[in-house]
Amino acid sequence: MYTELEGRIAVVTGAAKGIGRAEALRLAQEGVHVAVVDLLQEEAEATATAIRKNGGEAMAYGVNVTDSHAVTAMMEEVARIWGPIGILVNNAGITRDNLLFKMTEDDWDQVMGTHLKGSFLCARAAQQYMVGQKWGKIVNTSSTSALGNRGQANYSAAKAGLQGFTKTLAIELGPFNINVNAVAPGFVDTDMTRATAVRIGMDPEDFKKAAAKDIAIRRVGVPEDIANVVAFLCSAQSSFISGEVIYVRGGPN
Repeated sequence: MYTELEGRIAVVTGAAKGIGRAEALRLAQEGVHVAVVDLLQEEAEATATAIRKNGGEAMAYGVNVTDSHAVTAMMEEVARIWGPIGILVNNAGITRDNLLFKMTEDDWDQVMGTHLKGSFLCARAAQQYMVGQKWGKIVNTSSTSALGNRGQANYSAAKAGLQGFTKTLAIELGPFNINVNAVAPGFVDTDMTRATAVRIGMDPEDFKKAAAKDIAIRRVGVPEDIANVVAFLCSAQSSFISGEVIYVRGGPN
């Protein structure tokens, strides 16, 4: 348990499902008050309800992270109700996979907007509260796809961009005692990876088994694997870690 996190205020985006939901639940276990953010209010509310049922504090927000006014208004409300925001987990993301010659401008723009612009807007809005209290943790969500992945030119570019974004924020915000890091998951069993399996014509379970064969520990990840690393990066135990990209992928290929 990271007892020093009790009572801290966190915003977790893309927290209705998968990795984001696991991150929100994990932080709540540490006594963090969690603002659960996703595109649809009702889906965000499902995660917030689960947190409250376990005795935690949570509020749900339906926010498009590419809308600067909506992001700012959400952050302001969270700070007004609970106090200054100290933790931001940028997890909101989408895929629009296709080979380059089939990829549309909208495929490119939607992925770039959600991953890069969304993370920028949320970090810009949250950092003012962190600077004010001289304490903060920002964790951005990259991916092993940042190293290149067939059919994901948009997603790979966005995730690589987030790594540069992370390192730059670590330099700019470090003097204010704000740690900025990124997690880069490998294959994690989520709705998104199951949708990828369907897209390429594979059964999701067969897709997982095939992926596991190329992972050193011979299993795919689960959302909790990523959430545990995020909790560590938000804790005092990681206070000398900043500007790093931590690959959580079950070992080297």
